[in-house]
Amino acid sequence: MDGKKARFRVPNILTAIARKLWSAFKDLLPIILVIAFFQVVVLRQPLPNMGEVVFGGLLVVLGLTLFIQGLEMGLFPIGENMAHALARKGSLFWLLTFAFFLGFSTTVAEPALIAVSAEAAGIAAQGNLIAPGEESLSSYALGLRLSVAFSVGVAILVGVLRILKGWPVHYLIIGGYVVVMLMTLVAPKEIVGIAYDAGGVTTSTVTVPLVAALGVGLATIIKGRSPLLDGFGLIAFASLLPMIFVMGYGLIVFG
Repeated sequence: MDGKKARFRVPNILTAIARKLWSAFKDLLPIILVIAFFQVVVLRQPLPNMGEVVFGGLLVVLGLTLFIQGLEMGLFPIGENMAHALARKGSLFWLLTFAFFLGFSTTVAEPALIAVSAEAAGIAAQGNLIAPGEESLSSYALGLRLSVAFSVGVAILVGVLRILKGWPVHYLIIGGYVVVMLMTLVAPKEIVGIAYDAGGVTTSTVTVPLVAALGVGLATIIKGRSPLLDGFGLIAFASLLPMIFVMGYGLIVFG
């Protein structure tokens, strides 16, 4: 009997893997079609190193499959379990502390933010906005990263308070963007574009799953809260506050 069960299990596992790979391929298919169209119809020339491109594409499909599976198995359960445990503990201080440091730690290590901060420092040095030395570049890039990470920490903290208190999300978002517009008027023009981009690079591979899981977990366990209505919206704050904080950083550095 055990042998029969094992024989049945293997095809089931292979089918599940194939289904996951096919799902990842379908997600990437629009990108493949766009590149193929412009390469064949507009540029009218074959892709260079076709073998390497195909092999790299297969690795991307495999990597995306493993990444999504990892989120489902690891990050989402961690976020929900932590939210449940802290809510049951009944300590507002520790819940808000966890929310802040979750936002800060996931953002400060975000690869996209590290890359954008380094690029922004290089461009600022070329424009003679900061000294061209390595120490100045590192200091400016680190300041950008810490500003964004701190802002995301504050954003997640405010988002958790919103879930606990039942504040309407649209009032907070509209008010936040009014502040962004006002900051845009007074901030140095050299920092405005970077600030707007900072709102996008913060919500990436590590931050989004954990923060979304935290919001849904809290809304699930707190009486009177709906996971659908109250559990989401944290990511919007994580995209909004970095714009304000980075423009504030620009006022300090270039002010």
